[in-house]
Order: sequence, then structure tokens, then C-alpha cells
Amino acid sequence: MKAKLGIAPIAWWNDDLAELSGDISLEGCLAEAREAGFTGMETGRRFPMDAAILRPILDQQGMSVCGGWFSGLLLDGDIEAEKDRIAGQMELFKAVNAPCIVYGETAGTIQGDRNAPLATKRKLSEDEIKVYGRKMTTFGEWCAEQGMPIAYHHHMAAPIETEEELDLLMQHSGEGLPLLFDAGHMAFAGGDVLRVIDNHQKRISHVHTKDVRQSVIDSLDRAKESFLDAVVKGAFTVPGDGSLDFEEIVKRLASHGYEGWFVVEAEQDPVKNPPLAMAKIGHKELLRVMAAAGYDVIQ
Repeated sequence: MKAKLGIAPIAWWNDDLAELSGDISLEGCLAEAREAGFTGMETGRRFPMDAAILRPILDQQGMSVCGGWFSGLLLDGDIEAEKDRIAGQMELFKAVNAPCIVYGETAGTIQGDRNAPLATKRKLSEDEIKVYGRKMTTFGEWCAEQGMPIAYHHHMAAPIETEEELDLLMQHSGEGLPLLFDAGHMAFAGGDVLRVIDNHQKRISHVHTKDVRQSVIDSLDRAKESFLDAVVKGAFTVPGDGSLDFEEIVKRLASHGYEGWFVVEAEQDPVKNPPLAMAKIGHKELLRVMAAAGYDVIQ
């Protein structure tokens, strides 16, 4: 089985919390990721949205685009409006041969609001999830028809956060809505990461290998502290530096035949956790667990 290893720029600069961002350039960020051994990077705010500008930068660093976040509003919005909103990113991603767009639902989310405690996140009824699932399926099918599929990102502090909420969304949506599996976000939400893989493996098209520091998560006061407070405290880290058993996780994905990108996405303080050093730790651990799971990592 084939695997590719990517990383997100959020370790170098945080799009939601400026204080957790270094002054490194896009070129410097790509160069450090490549030095650590990664061959792909997801996009962030310092990426130009013009393929004619971005492609030479990627080529110079020997890197590719392995995905990138889209702030979706479909929960409360209109499908036609979302088509217009995603069109520019879709054209860019097709031009640089990205595998997918990462769809994150931001209608009603509190993930970027440091004043909103984790316990106040928006909760949907099953009837609301049924309607949402149908809309997301239709939108996902349309995106695939345009030549750029989406991968749905369950996320802390977002409407689809917990294992139960994800189960309901998968139950009430169709195969036209692929899933991004994020081990760190699911663990933070209290879910069983291996059970989620087993239950939804047919839909998983993209993987984020985010690790957690369970002691930090356990110490949070969710009635008072926000998602961003948790990030600042160090809730997330790279594989090999946290509490999750990524050998077990990757072997479970392999047992279901998953092939594709494994992307390190670990937002934390770049001063306390230098991004290059952390990227090297994450890459070394992923190489180890990939070998243990029988993957051939494409360099």
C-alpha cells in the first residue's frame, strides 16, 4: 500500500491565533517541512491563490499541495452560494493537483473564538443533522463532479465534533461526502478513534495525524476555557510526542486498505515547540509506524 506524508503550516503560523505565528515566509516554511522529510503541505493564509505564482514556489522546494482548509457555511447557507465561495480555491487546487479540499463547517463554530468556552459549542438535533447531511452530500457530489473532491473535517468546537455527531452525519449523508479522519480532534472530543475508523473506513479519504497531550485535555475546564485556550496550553502535538498510539491507528487504517495522504497538523506555540524540530519528530514517528503497518512511503 502506498502512503504520502504531508504537514500543515499551522505549526509555523496559526490562522486563528496570531500570537502563535512565527514570521517565517512561505518559502521558509516549505523548506523546513521538506528538510524534515515531508513531500506535501496543506495551504494556509500565506499561500498565494494564483497557481502561476504558487507552482514555481512549490517546485523550487520540491513540495506539493496535499489539501487545504475551506471555511464552509453550508449548515446555515445555500448550496449555490457555497459553489461560488469555493470556486476560486477549487480552480487553484485543480491547477496544482491537490488531492482534495478540506471542508470545515464554520457556521456557528466557536473554534476561533477565545471567549467562547468549549461547553458552549453549537449542538444540532438529529433532524437538523439529517437536513445538513443531505445538503453536504449534494455539495460533495458537485465538488467531485468539478474534479476536486472535498473531505469533511470533524472538528473540536464545531457543530460536528463528537463521535455521536459524526456517526449521525455519516448515517444521514451519502458516499458523495468523503470523510477526513482526524485522530487528535476525535480523541479530544472523547471519541474512540479506532471505532471511528472501523465504522467509517469506507468514507475516509484523507487523514490528519494530529496527536494530543491527554494531561492537558484532562485539565481543561470546558465550562470556562475555549478551544484556543486549549491550543495555547498545548493540547495538540505531533505523532511521537503525545498520548496517542499511532502505530495502532495506522495499522487499523491499513487493515481497511486506506491509501493516500497522512498529514501532520499540530497547532502549538512555535516558541515553545520549534516547528522544524517538531516536524522532524513527527516525520520520524510516521516513518516508523508506516513501516510497521506495511506502507510504502512515496518520497
